[in-house]
Amino acid sequence: MAETILVVDDNIDLLELTSQALEAYGFTVFTATTGEEALEVFGQLAPDLVILDIMMPGLDGREVCLRLRRISAVPIIFLTGLDSVDSIVKGLVEGADDYLVKPFMNAELIARVNALLRRARMAHEKPDVLKFNDGELVINRAEQKVFARGEEVSLSPIEYNLLLFMADRAGRVLPARLIYDAVWGPWAGTQKANVKWYIWSLRKKIETDPKDPKFILSERNRGYRFSPR
Repeated sequence: MAETILVVDDNIDLLELTSQALEAYGFTVFTATTGEEALEVFGQLAPDLVILDIMMPGLDGREVCLRLRRISAVPIIFLTGLDSVDSIVKGLVEGADDYLVKPFMNAELIARVNALLRRARMAHEKPDVLKFNDGELVINRAEQKVFARGEEVSLSPIEYNLLLFMADRAGRVLPARLIYDAVWGPWAGTQKANVKWYIWSLRKKIETDPKDPKFILSERNRGYRFSPR
């Protein structure tokens, strides 16, 4: 499943070039052109990393970084034309994890993104076995097996990846757009409407009553949420 990155920059040309470089490497990319939009997108999609321009009109990158740090430890890379030592130190003190001065080479950007994501993965190693509702639902990540009420459930690769993606983000509302891009990938030919079909298929296999689900819940006009109860 592709890791998700939010790129924030008011320079549309640079935004598109940066997004294309990341997508070519296999990342799922979301964009924003203002600080306000960045906070809104972050709240909806919960990306794995944020690339944030400092110099933006209105809510600038530093303020966005400060607000994100109140709610998340997501890796943040500052992009800026300011290359003084004082500016770099100030950005890191304010909560950024790394700092890239414009103009930059795509190879350097990809290297820094990979380094931060690797650190984040190591800091948040996921357990091999996930148990929900006193073991009513068990996901064995190491063996790629799922058990519902003590019985092994046969899932397709898409169904398994979908369940694991949602279970790893238990309690979080996940828009269908994010689920589609993360599970199928940004270049998949599957229609986004099929997310709904796969959710229903998965419910039939793991829920006691698919019409009254306990684990995979629908959030009206917002997406889906995995409940760990």
